Amino acid sequence: MSDTAQPNRPAAPTAETSTVNGRRLGPASTATHPLATAPVGSPSHNVDGFVREFLHELNTNQGVTLSASSLNDQYLALASTVKNYLMARWLETGLKTRAAKVKTVGYLSAEYLLGRQLDNALLASDLADIAEKGLELCGIDLADLRVQEVEPGLGNGGLGRLAACFIDSLATMDVPSIGYGIRYEYGIFRQTFVDGRQVEQPDTWLALGAPWEFPHPESAVQVHFGGHTERYADDGGQERTRWVPSWNVLAVPYNYMVPGYLNGRVNTLRLWSAQATKAFDLQIFNSGDYAQAVRAQTFAENISKVLYPEDSTPQGKELRLQQQYFFVAASLRDFIDHELEPGFDLHRLPERITFQLNDTHPVIAVPELMRILIDEHGFDWDEAWEVTRQCFDYTCHTLLPEALEVWPTELLGRLLPRHLEIIFQINDQFLSLVRQTYPGDEMLARRMSMISEHPERGVRMAFLATVAASRVNGVAELHSQLLRDKVLPDFSSLWPEKFTNVTNGVTPRRFVRLSNPLLSELITDTIGAGWLTDLERLKELEPYADDPQFRERFAAVKAANKHRLTDLLRARDGIDLPDGHLLDVMVKRLHEYKRQSLKLLHIVSLYEQVISGKISAADLTPRTVVFGAKAAPGYRMAKDTIHLINKVAAKVNAAPELEERLKIAFPANYNVTLAETLIPAADLSEQISLAGMEASGTGNMKFALNGALTIGTDDGANVEIRRLVGDKHFFLFGMDEPAVSALGAKGYNPGSCYEANPQLKATLDLILSGHFSDGDRHLFDSVVYNLLNQDRFMALADFQAYVDTQAKVEERYADQEAWTRSTILNVARTGYFSSDRSMRDYLQRIWHTSPML
Repeated sequence: MSDTAQPNRPAAPTAETSTVNGRRLGPASTATHPLATAPVGSPSHNVDGFVREFLHELNTNQGVTLSASSLNDQYLALASTVKNYLMARWLETGLKTRAAKVKTVGYLSAEYLLGRQLDNALLASDLADIAEKGLELCGIDLADLRVQEVEPGLGNGGLGRLAACFIDSLATMDVPSIGYGIRYEYGIFRQTFVDGRQVEQPDTWLALGAPWEFPHPESAVQVHFGGHTERYADDGGQERTRWVPSWNVLAVPYNYMVPGYLNGRVNTLRLWSAQATKAFDLQIFNSGDYAQAVRAQTFAENISKVLYPEDSTPQGKELRLQQQYFFVAASLRDFIDHELEPGFDLHRLPERITFQLNDTHPVIAVPELMRILIDEHGFDWDEAWEVTRQCFDYTCHTLLPEALEVWPTELLGRLLPRHLEIIFQINDQFLSLVRQTYPGDEMLARRMSMISEHPERGVRMAFLATVAASRVNGVAELHSQLLRDKVLPDFSSLWPEKFTNVTNGVTPRRFVRLSNPLLSELITDTIGAGWLTDLERLKELEPYADDPQFRERFAAVKAANKHRLTDLLRARDGIDLPDGHLLDVMVKRLHEYKRQSLKLLHIVSLYEQVISGKISAADLTPRTVVFGAKAAPGYRMAKDTIHLINKVAAKVNAAPELEERLKIAFPANYNVTLAETLIPAADLSEQISLAGMEASGTGNMKFALNGALTIGTDDGANVEIRRLVGDKHFFLFGMDEPAVSALGAKGYNPGSCYEANPQLKATLDLILSGHFSDGDRHLFDSVVYNLLNQDRFMALADFQAYVDTQAKVEERYADQEAWTRSTILNVARTGYFSSDRSMRDYLQRIWHTSPML
């Protein structure tokens, strides 16, 4: 096979003639050019055509021959080849959507935790077999190129992973949508451990190239900050306000293709990168002040440098607000200027777009749209408000008051003075409605005001979102109920019809088909194809739970997945997992309410009982506990908990008394790529947050769909999982939400739990003794005394129930036939948790639009 470019390679679109997602790339008129009515051709959908395309990309884009190419060269050429196969569909999607003038979903999210793109693109384009055979002809193993890809670190956890699932489902369901976010240069940090402590390092995910993105600097948008406002009379004598900013930055769009599964639609994810409008001052440079010459560039680029900059300082808070306004201002401007036809009447904007606010991060988009309509397009206030309130919907992802953003009015007024004026006016208008509806109840008006007065004057962004949005939704049945009853009760009383629920879901393409190919093959062999886009069909597996042969095949898949995980962790982290252990997994963001501390207390309790002679190691069910978690850089308690977990792991793993029957693994830098191997291998899924604290969870869904049983509280979507799989196939423990509330109202004293429970006391005392800290009796005082004196999330109150339920886990695990039957039923009964179903719920209950036909 020649490794030079082939002369008969299909023609690619040229910059002079192409239009991509509304962006004209050259001077040609799209009204007369063939691209206005038909997509460009795509490479031949066969092995020979694929090889020609791949070698051409290797030669022309990477500038190397096959024989001289590196693995990274080959990966980049492969990515470009696959991207070319999707290109025609992407162009056609944009043309059809604009021609149809249908309603688009604009998904505004500060995070998109995408995972690796190669396998998803191969799956969606039905190229996996062709690529594998074509590369084999070139002497290349596709598996070697897969591992070259570095996943974009554009999210922190469930919020970003959910956004990625949702845009996948929208494309698969043929729904026109654009995801909008930030192209973080470093994204979330790369986690390492030094002596057990978390150390954050830059996540250099762009270092070796980003082949999946399309930069469009010619379509950059100016985003303004600072300055002041002034009043003036327009040409008609009407008094108006204009914003006079003091500085600005450029928002440069980078487009990513979001392919639907085998349906020809390719939607767009548009991420914004910040650049200075005047990046380099030659005069200052020539004077010798080189740092000052590029100061504007450095200042501007900080906006898109990292995800969630540490905000314990005033500078950090300001940078976060800059990020939020930066991406929503660019996104609104992009849709209005580039996605709508020239001359479009913005009074009809709700017919063409619904912007989904993914948590409070994008809520500053509300006053921004009002500003655009009033200040730039001459709308009066009522006209603008009528349009705005129809264009936004709001998803609340939390029940924690501290997670509901409140921006100081001083900061907002300094950074976005016009927006603060608009927010005050929205609030005044809203409070007039409240006072008319509830006359004489001034305390209610104060409670519902978007402006808080203590501890400092600030804007409650969740209140602004709730007032402005057409619909407000929670993300699980319990969460939505608590959102209505406890977080926003006054608003739900005023507007009960505004509140609804959409339970989260996960994409089965990535989290079953790609992450668990052996299980996927077994499912298809058993019930046939088609279930990847109709996950409720997994119910057809239920009768096979009683089939011994099917149980044997299912158990073999789980065993193979465990071996695959063992190989990965050995190569990635130098961690060896023992054979034959129950694999007990707790992977999620490190936060006190998620209660990694409770899991750790269980481990220490088992260890303490063995070394004290209360039980023998032979009494333990062989168990390996795997943690995966990052703590926010400024969250000291979370970081101290990570340190304690690692110190306990070092002691437990080295203990000869345990006879290899209890192990702990904590691989650093847990991410989507690791999750795709870890989740299919898990036996037990730890979902142990305090009831009433977790909004939904999506990890709980992924584990159940991949054949792990759940131990969990009645919290978030656990409630729905338990109802669907049945009490016999779910390990429920702990207080429910009403009991938690009652205990809190009564006055919770964690110290009394410690004094009343000898095993809990022995467990905490062992930590305090310095046993896990080389004799340092105070190293972990912060963790232990927080539990003993505060324990805001009641880990000690639920400790005994958790330990008792873990004993039931071991009893069930001893009967492998019964365990396997339960895992099969978990898979069969959790098809409801597809993100496709979530999208159908959004389409029907919130967005009131439908897929294109």
